[in-house]
Amino acid sequence: MTNFFDIKDLSKKDLERIIDESINIKKKGCDKILKNKNVLMIFEKPSLRTRISFEVCINDLGGNSLILNSNEFKFGERESIYDSAKVLDRYVDFMIIRSFEHSILKEVESNFSKPIINALTNHSHPCQVIADLVTFKEKFGDFENKKVSWFGDYNNVTQSWVEAAAILNINFYIACPSKVSVSKNTIKWLEEQNKHLIISDNVNDIAKNSDCIMTDTWISMGDKKDKSVDHFKPFQVNSNVIALAKKDVIFMHCLPAYRGMEVTDEVIDSKMSVVFDQAENRVHAQKSIIKHCCRDNY
Repeated sequence: MTNFFDIKDLSKKDLERIIDESINIKKKGCDKILKNKNVLMIFEKPSLRTRISFEVCINDLGGNSLILNSNEFKFGERESIYDSAKVLDRYVDFMIIRSFEHSILKEVESNFSKPIINALTNHSHPCQVIADLVTFKEKFGDFENKKVSWFGDYNNVTQSWVEAAAILNINFYIACPSKVSVSKNTIKWLEEQNKHLIISDNVNDIAKNSDCIMTDTWISMGDKKDKSVDHFKPFQVNSNVIALAKKDVIFMHCLPAYRGMEVTDEVIDSKMSVVFDQAENRVHAQKSIIKHCCRDNY
């Protein structure tokens, strides 16, 4: 069985195939690989892009989509995760889970015999980053000797980008406050890959000669309400930051964006911005991810 939890679980060959297949699907479409299959989407965390893009994917691939939102169901709330997973294993052929806790995926996996896709957790957001990589490759053709620079908080999207960059040999840089830290497990994994992470609070150094500059909201859904954004303000992506990058730089943001906070209107609305390409590519990337999960099962 093939699940899709984290990008670091993929080989370079598999990651490249998923990206290339996404582009191919975008151009030529995809077979009805989910025909007569029931796909359950569990959204413990609300969503616009993830929910709609996956529902479009499932419909296009011939499947039947079923949805449980946070008002209807949460793992472990009324019964054990074990019991819920065992019951769902008898009902559906595929699960897509968007949850606050990454550990829930592992616990469900132990008691569910069919494919599971991580549609976002507090730890990672691999589906988004596959769409980002597809968008990047469409613009530049390859990843060789490219510099991607992240500005702001280190969150679940950053984590998945760190993993993808290490596998694909992308030069990934992070501009963030000195207090922002990376988990010991991530550092250990990078060392095992013979890679290192460049993090600095020097905005100019990180922005210089970037092929891609990206950011995300400073306060993610589920963050503590008292989390301060003041120490992120020097890391706003604005015209001064963009001016240090390469002339053909692109700007990425997974959305939703808080305009005037992590990014200015003049950047996100400019010709260099590919944020709506990223959003569109969620559909094609997720079809490719589903195909990756299904290849050994059906």
